[in-house]
Amino acid sequence: MGIFTRFRDIVSSNINAMLDKAEDPEKMIKLMIREMEDTLIELKSSCAGTIANHKKVERLGQDVREKEAFWNEKAELAVTKGRDDLARQALMERRRFSQRLDAVETELVDLSAMVDQYKNDITELENKLKSAREKQRMLVQRHIRAQHKKRARQEIRRADSTEVIKKFEEMENHIERMEAEADLVDFGRRSSLETAFDDLAADEEIENELNILKSSQSGAINDTKS
Repeated sequence: MGIFTRFRDIVSSNINAMLDKAEDPEKMIKLMIREMEDTLIELKSSCAGTIANHKKVERLGQDVREKEAFWNEKAELAVTKGRDDLARQALMERRRFSQRLDAVETELVDLSAMVDQYKNDITELENKLKSAREKQRMLVQRHIRAQHKKRARQEIRRADSTEVIKKFEEMENHIERMEAEADLVDFGRRSSLETAFDDLAADEEIENELNILKSSQSGAINDTKS
């Protein structure tokens, strides 16, 4: 496939439509970018060659123009000296270089047009390549997001599995058992405050019993004295 055929195919292609149809969009965009880069290199190389050729033809045109002027001077000199025969020959040489100069100038116009076309094609292809690279960047980001989403979904499914739920239940039961054991450490023990009040109440009962006992003994003594 020639460079211009590839160029026309590339610039006329619909990247989005091609990617939508591709089984592997990332691979497809890489191939498209590589093709664009190769074509761009060839276009720039051809443009550089045409510019170099244009300069070469310009130098040739300058040389032809100088020779045309040279023979024109010789013709004028021959007329001044009365040598019409030499003047005719000089004019014939001048005509030959004049005709050649016309051809050179026509070629320069054509080469200039080719250089301009190359530059336009290069600009158009560079814009297309820029768009393709941006599309590639977006595809890569989408791929990364898709991978993250896939891993997240897998983690969610794994967390919802019976095995994971069972492990969570076992862990919960273990924690509840530890809490129960901690509660049993002080089970049956009365707090120091409760004990203090119980002791106070016990002391009061003892005092009451002691007073009752004293009262009964005091009454018995009094009865004996009577």
